[in-house]
Amino acid sequence: MKLYSTNNKDLRVSFQDAVFHSLPQDKGLYMPEQIPTLDPAFIRNIQQYSLQEIAFHVAHAVIGDAIPAVDLKVIIADAINFDAPVKFLDAEQAVLELFHGPSYAFKDFGARFMSRVMGYFSKQGDQLLDVLVATSGDTGGAVALGFLGVEGTRVTILYPKGKVSKVQEEQLTTNGQNIRALEVDGTFDDCQALVKRAFNDEELNSSLRLTSANSINIARLIPQTFYYFWAYAQLKSQGADQVVFTVPSGNFGNIGAGLLAYKMGLPVKHFVAGTNVNDTVPRFLQDGQYVPKPSVQTLANAMDVGDPSNWVRIQDLFDQDVDAIRAVVSSYTYNDEETKQGMEELFERYHYVACPHTAIAYLAAKQYRKEHDGNYASVFLSTAHPCKFPDAISAEAFQAIQLPEGASALAEKERLVTEIEVDYEAFKAYLLANK
Repeated sequence: MKLYSTNNKDLRVSFQDAVFHSLPQDKGLYMPEQIPTLDPAFIRNIQQYSLQEIAFHVAHAVIGDAIPAVDLKVIIADAINFDAPVKFLDAEQAVLELFHGPSYAFKDFGARFMSRVMGYFSKQGDQLLDVLVATSGDTGGAVALGFLGVEGTRVTILYPKGKVSKVQEEQLTTNGQNIRALEVDGTFDDCQALVKRAFNDEELNSSLRLTSANSINIARLIPQTFYYFWAYAQLKSQGADQVVFTVPSGNFGNIGAGLLAYKMGLPVKHFVAGTNVNDTVPRFLQDGQYVPKPSVQTLANAMDVGDPSNWVRIQDLFDQDVDAIRAVVSSYTYNDEETKQGMEELFERYHYVACPHTAIAYLAAKQYRKEHDGNYASVFLSTAHPCKFPDAISAEAFQAIQLPEGASALAEKERLVTEIEVDYEAFKAYLLANK
């Protein structure tokens, strides 16, 4: 398997190089040289396979001989050891629950797979692998738990002060061991900018073996395709064949993985991106002008991204053709008040408790159905367990939540965190002083 940079298609690196050097020096993002088309017979009979079997089939098609099949099966069995069920709310509408992993968020798929791939490629005795990650909420917890105790690795997580939920912060700051948390007095975009600058700092990279665990890393993107194929398999087993996926979108890695699955042959009728008021992509789809803006804090904090990194991958998938993207992707934007109404409606109508991100996906799916009626299953993605957002959910709905195992114990753990300003030189000095 070879990959190129979205800024230089003549560049070619191995899968291993792309995993460890997640951001090319030209500041593009890595993409597979060739996107494989899966055997139509596999798609027709996909309901006969388990999640782990589907994951192996998809990963092996993309990665090729970069990891031998026998080793890849072991990695997947260890990483993807939880379910992602599709649950119908009514005859036409279903929710794909992606919060059944250890950090209660969809990012467990990418983080656990990536950590095990990095562990596989890392040889004992090599220089310590320093993983840098910026988080707007859920990525950090998933990465922390994915890498916790993994030999030869150290993780540094940057998160914006006061802009993550209490449970999210506890998952970031109570691990210890090889996990370090930095509370940045700024926004997620500030955190992401610090991480990106570190990867392009020659002096820093000569002292530390840096890599990323954000969705810019190709080893995060690939495993996120798994649950789209698995959702389709579940739908087929229940008699549905046409599907529209609605995805709560911030950094656009989640829907980017869905579009990669689509390009591999997954028969999806349409994709809908639901966003909060950080609406850079919806505005682009309207007028064709990509104009990032500073991120705004919302109830759906994991989507508070003003300049989505993964959008360049989506543009690359469609050869920079805006009309081609519009033919496959629609997008709708919702403010906090509308998000609250979405959560209330889900609880009152279906007795379903949803996090703010899931509520935005529900509202976008509902709006798309209103504008595009037809015979298809509308599946919106639930990306995080509602227990992580007690301040955003009504008291009545929150009382109905069944807490995941271990959630109540988080508050009792010691908080281990270092506070920093939005100052690259100070961040660099911290990394060099604590190597």
